[in-house]
Amino acid sequence: MSTLRALLTDVEQRLSSSHRLDAESRADARREARWLAAGVLDCAPVEVASRLDAPIPVATADLIRAAAERRAAGEPMAYAVGSAPFRHLVLAVDARVLIPRPETEVVVEEALRAVAQRPGGTAVDIGTGSGAIALSLATEGRFDRVVATDLSADALDVARANAARLAPLVPVEFRQGADCAPLDGQARVIVSNPPYIAYEEAVALPASVRDWEPATALFAPDHGMARYQALLSEAGPYLEPEGVLVLEVDSQRAGETAALAAQLGWRHVRLVRDLTGRDRVLVAHRPAS
Repeated sequence: MSTLRALLTDVEQRLSSSHRLDAESRADARREARWLAAGVLDCAPVEVASRLDAPIPVATADLIRAAAERRAAGEPMAYAVGSAPFRHLVLAVDARVLIPRPETEVVVEEALRAVAQRPGGTAVDIGTGSGAIALSLATEGRFDRVVATDLSADALDVARANAARLAPLVPVEFRQGADCAPLDGQARVIVSNPPYIAYEEAVALPASVRDWEPATALFAPDHGMARYQALLSEAGPYLEPEGVLVLEVDSQRAGETAALAAQLGWRHVRLVRDLTGRDRVLVAHRPAS
C-alpha cells in the first residue's frame, strides 16, 4: 500500500505529459492532481496536504488513477471525478449535464432576494440539468415546493439522483419538456439558465466545453436568442401577479435580452453583474395584465 504522496507524484507526471490537456492544465499538474484526489476522497483540496504521508487503500488509489486517466484524456475535471460544487451543495455530474458554474450562483441569489419578503409559493427551474438551481432553491429558499423541468430525460435522471441523495426539506417535482410546455398553475418565481451560445460561436469555445458538455444545453438557434425569445414570450401567465423571472444571460447579449423583455411588457427589467463585472442575470417582473 503506497502513500498518497507517491500516488500524486505519478498522477502529476501523467497530467503534465498529456497532449490532450491545454497548456495551463499541464503547467498546473500538481494542483490538478490534488483536485482529483480531493474529489475522490470527498474532501476539500486544501485537506489533501494533511494526508500526503498516510497509506492509501488500493481501491481508492485505483479510483484516483482512473479519474486521472480520464482527465489526461481531456475530460473536464468535474466529469473525471464525478462531482462539482455549487453554492452549499456538491452535485453528482457527468456528460449528460452541464457542469455547474460560479456565475450561475448569482441566478440563485437573485431568485432568493426577489421573494425574500414573501415566503411560500412555487419556484420553477426551467432547464434544470444537474438540478443545481432547483436544489439550491429547495435547500436555501422558503418555498412550498420546487418544480424542475428539462427537455432531456438523461438530465432529469441526474437531477433526480441528486435530489434523492441530498434530500432537501422542500419537495422537488421533476417534469420533462421544453421551455414552458411542462408548466401549469402559477409560480412565485421562475428561473432558468437556458442554452445561449450561437452555433457559429462553437469554434471559439474551449475544447473541454465544446467536445464534452451536452450541445443541447449549450447552443441555441437565432444567434443564441431562441430560448430567451421563448421564455420571455411564454412565461408571464405562469407567474403570480407579482411574480419574478430570473434568467442567466450571455453577457454579449444581455442588452438585447433586456430590450426584448421590455418590448414584451415585462416590468422593472434590470441586469445584474457577476463577480467578474459582466452583465450575467436578467431580473424582470411579470407583465401587466
